[in-house]
Amino acid sequence: MISFQGLGGSFWILAALAFVLPQTGTAQDRDTQEIQRYVLTDAAFAKYKVAAKKLATLPAGGCDEGEDSESIAVIVAKLDAVPAARAAITSAGMTTREYIVFSFSLVQNALAAWAVSQPGGKLPPGASQANVDFYRRHAAEIESLPKGKEPDCDEAAEDDYTE
Repeated sequence: MISFQGLGGSFWILAALAFVLPQTGTAQDRDTQEIQRYVLTDAAFAKYKVAAKKLATLPAGGCDEGEDSESIAVIVAKLDAVPAARAAITSAGMTTREYIVFSFSLVQNALAAWAVSQPGGKLPPGASQANVDFYRRHAAEIESLPKGKEPDCDEAAEDDYTE
């Protein structure tokens, strides 16, 4: 079983769902291609770890009721709208776009690694064996990355409920 805990909490899980859910439209197609073409490297991973650790120290944000299949550009814009989050990422030497694409690539390659590990499993179309190998080499470290703080969306929803 693969856990996405190290990818930064609920925001990243929602972002991962945006990637794996059926996607339509030209922007989504470009996003999928960008994520598939992205090459995971040790240098980028070093920056990603620093950014993830800095992001984990920030207070939890509010509940995001956005679309399930938002484009990378929309997710980046939301992240850039939080100055502390943007600063945490850029101070680690990444752009917010690279951070998001790296995150999505980790998710994609975690899923591909899982698929390959199944009996008769094959590398999914568009997946990179080099990226799957990178994910496997770094899986324990990825899982150990700090988990982002999750907003208490259920409590907020209960406060809004009236009979």
